Amino acid sequence: MKISFNINGTAQTVDVDGETPLLWVIRDTLDLKGTKFGCGKAACGACTIHVEGMQTRSCAYPVKLAEGKNITTIEGLSQGDELHPVQQAWIEEVVPQCGYCQPGFMMATAALLNMNANPTDQDIDDSIVNVCRCATYYRMRKAIHRAAEIQNNNLLK
Repeated sequence: MKISFNINGTAQTVDVDGETPLLWVIRDTLDLKGTKFGCGKAACGACTIHVEGMQTRSCAYPVKLAEGKNITTIEGLSQGDELHPVQQAWIEEVVPQCGYCQPGFMMATAALLNMNANPTDQDIDDSIVNVCRCATYYRMRKAIHRAAEIQNNNLLK
């Protein structure tokens, strides 16, 4: 089945079984390795991407649903050499330990900040439900608040 969509601003057409999880199309067909496989059941969030700006667990999202949509992976979060505020905050707060789950956390955070420019701790708890085995949640919370600050300051410029 031929399926066309835009990923990270580039038009793509793939010829795959429509039931194939979008995660595998991203990783194996398009060779974008930043989106990670974690659980395969849409529970852990390692595979989080944006579909039309909304955080989506790509391991449980059939590629046929991507037809005509705009998709963003961690590789498309920044604008050229300019880091996205979430990426900048993650660096400033030294968030990752092993780092495996971090692309999914960053994508979930970017989606949250697009909908809520100043999230409270409760907003973060309600929206960012990914799983980190290294338990860097405290640093992630600090980074989410820092990313909001960076993003809001960029809007004032």
